[in-house]
Amino acid sequence: MGVVLMSERDLNRIEVLAQIEDGRLAVKNAANLLDLTVRQIYRLLRRYRVEGAASIGHRARGKAPNNLIHPAKREYAVATVRESYADFGPTLAAEMLEEHHGLKVSRETLRKWLIEDGVWLSRKQRRTFHQPRLRRECYGELIQIDGSEHRWFEDRGDPCTLLVFIDDATSTLMELRFVPSESTWSYFEAVESYLGNHGRPVAFYSDKHTVFRIPNPNQHTTGMTQFGRAMAELNIEILCANSSQAKGRVERANRTLQDRLVKELRLAGISDIEAANAFLPAFMARFNAKFAKAPARSDNLHRAMNVEPGRLEDVLCLRDKRYVGKDLTLTYERKRIRIEVNELTRGLVGQYVDVYERRSGQVLVIHKGVALPHSVFDPSQQRVTHASITENKRLSAVLTYVKEQQERDDNPTVEVKPSSAKTGYKKTGRRPPGRPSFLERREARKGRTGKSNVRSVEQP
Repeated sequence: MGVVLMSERDLNRIEVLAQIEDGRLAVKNAANLLDLTVRQIYRLLRRYRVEGAASIGHRARGKAPNNLIHPAKREYAVATVRESYADFGPTLAAEMLEEHHGLKVSRETLRKWLIEDGVWLSRKQRRTFHQPRLRRECYGELIQIDGSEHRWFEDRGDPCTLLVFIDDATSTLMELRFVPSESTWSYFEAVESYLGNHGRPVAFYSDKHTVFRIPNPNQHTTGMTQFGRAMAELNIEILCANSSQAKGRVERANRTLQDRLVKELRLAGISDIEAANAFLPAFMARFNAKFAKAPARSDNLHRAMNVEPGRLEDVLCLRDKRYVGKDLTLTYERKRIRIEVNELTRGLVGQYVDVYERRSGQVLVIHKGVALPHSVFDPSQQRVTHASITENKRLSAVLTYVKEQQERDDNPTVEVKPSSAKTGYKKTGRRPPGRPSFLERREARKGRTGKSNVRSVEQP
């Protein structure tokens, strides 16, 4: 006879039944102890007397259950999910098995199978922990940056974004700036102010906003944003956090600022971005005096600028490459740029040049570090540049038609009489010979009916 495994409940029942046999315990008291009826106690007692203690366990223990699923069905279900539905959850995978494979399995049974075979991770296994990270040791080693969109002026103004630069080692607010929204230009402006006040840090720590990172780079792109290119020229590293908890320093600062700064702006009666930016330096001084920490090491890792002050504008700008056509022109932002012809530019046909767009809106065309003289077509002349080929003989008529169109566009309420430039037909006021006039035809009709209210017209 094999070894029979007893549960704690079974061992407790055997002990109580043995006390009944020895006369130390009454049947009624035993029923109260085991939370059973008196009749059930007598049944267990008869089984105990005839078959011994081993009979107290459940009769089905060690036997296969009646609803046991065949092992081949289990293997087929797990193999199908692993092959075709590896990234499906148990609920959706069970639906797919029933719909496409005719295999009906409950989602919880399938979940248990997948966890046992390592195809699916349980919620406990998938749980992630964001453990606290130690601060950086030196001031200027890592600067966390983020934009916080909020109703900073409450109901007194429109919502806007506050760009926050905070030092990881000391929790010092390094730069605050109100901007309409997070954009490359707004971050360029904030970085320029930061560099002027503190110098170059070792690295900026940001989220995965498209200002800092291209989500899906391909073979046709460099994988670097305009902001990333500018920071690379300044020798400042950009690190992107994988989660908001990773840059918790700036996230918690945003939450504090959304409470304190909003209320101070209200007390100061400020309701626009310009006045708020003027208010920020004094606020930062008070905030840092209260919340800034001392760094673990006294080293300041900010570095001096590696570019001339006048050249910083060409670093913090938008750059792109454009193809030079046969007529020494290129297209940028739907503008037609014409490069002036000289000894330097004659050989640029079929090549690519760099186009710089500064924050002021000025556009520069650069080739091998040299700014090329150029001119931009006036947008109002784009209608003419896009016109079809016109013969010399029709030039006057086409220009007349274009002028009429421009007058109609500029003054939509003024009726412009159509000219003959479009149709080439000019009215002479004469009718074809042999054809009666309108009055003659109407008079003839009235004469046939005997009614006429039109004065007679003498025939010539």
